[in-house]
Amino acid sequence: MRLEDIENTIQYFARTNMFTVLQMQREEADRAINAVNPDTLLNSPTDDLVKQIVDTYKLDVPVLLRHDAHMDEPREITISKQDYGRTIQQTGTILVLHVPFTGDPGMFWIQPTSYDSAPPSGNLNGQELTLKMRGTNLSSEAVEKHFNSILDNFERYFNWQRPNADQFLTELTQRAHQTIEHRKTRLLADRNMVANLPFKIKARSGSQTYVAPLKRTPIQIQRTAASGPFKPEPALAEVDYQHILKVIEGMTQTMERNPSTFAKLDEEALRDMYLVPLNGHFEGAASGETFNAAGKTDIIIRVEDRNIFIGECKIWRGPKYLNEAIDQLLSYLTWRDTKTAIIIFNRNKGLSAVLASVQETMNAHPQRKHGAKVEGETRFRYVLGNPADASREVIITVLVFDVPT
Repeated sequence: MRLEDIENTIQYFARTNMFTVLQMQREEADRAINAVNPDTLLNSPTDDLVKQIVDTYKLDVPVLLRHDAHMDEPREITISKQDYGRTIQQTGTILVLHVPFTGDPGMFWIQPTSYDSAPPSGNLNGQELTLKMRGTNLSSEAVEKHFNSILDNFERYFNWQRPNADQFLTELTQRAHQTIEHRKTRLLADRNMVANLPFKIKARSGSQTYVAPLKRTPIQIQRTAASGPFKPEPALAEVDYQHILKVIEGMTQTMERNPSTFAKLDEEALRDMYLVPLNGHFEGAASGETFNAAGKTDIIIRVEDRNIFIGECKIWRGPKYLNEAIDQLLSYLTWRDTKTAIIIFNRNKGLSAVLASVQETMNAHPQRKHGAKVEGETRFRYVLGNPADASREVIITVLVFDVPT
């Protein structure tokens, strides 16, 4: 029996080295970020831009789909053999194995940082590796062993590439995020946009509230971009958003300590209970009342016809009502990067079951982009996108509380 490779003349993993490729990918990713139209950059969520860059410039190491490999029908050929100066003609067989793979075909050319002196050979056709063999008096056991030996060699080289690709994925994600944020900051500065213009909410001096703040610091409205040509929009600073959530949590503790006072209140009345301490903590630049009611259960901060904070108060009645609250918040999306809260009051037994249902409902929502980020035992943060415009996002923090009955 004789078995040999034929036409596998292309030797892989030797055209360029891993260090050269990694540096090239870094430079190309930086150039791509700096080539993005400024309005597009400012209008797009950083995480979405990072994903585009990472998907384009990461190293996608192939995975051979050996279970999907298939062979052509064997073909007869005439094989010439030298025997003590004589040429002997024998009838043999050509075998062709097709092995599909996932990943980037370009990785076949990259020499990993670890390698040996015998890289494998074969032929590429799109997302398929083709191996061709010929021989005489072949057995299925010998053919299988021969093909598997070559495929094992390819996989050995891919496994040498994979640690560098995984490490580069982490580096590329961090690098892209930093580069995008740096360029956004520079563009905003170039357009004379400063973080504190033009609207401020400052702590009200001498306020007496239900919940005493740990630190009285000004709430500042920052500027972010709208869709289309760049136009700054007001946005609530993260530090002040967290302060608002703490005030809400503190007010809820007051309810828990005074059950008889709040036991019979409905959603709208409970909402009004939050307006008191919130407006006790903060005051607006144009009026004394920063937080206002709109509709039945909304708590709203409005700046220049934009809702920059919305709070929805809901008594827990199941996932259906939570989905309605989410969709209502999304319907307000005439802004970008607005911060919101859904305050859920549980008047049933079994808070653990309610928390599980809340998370399941939020995770299953079709517009969820990120989350949950768990910020407490009953506090979960999500980022959702606008169905009509993926560049517009809303941050929803869900707070779940047991309230008196």
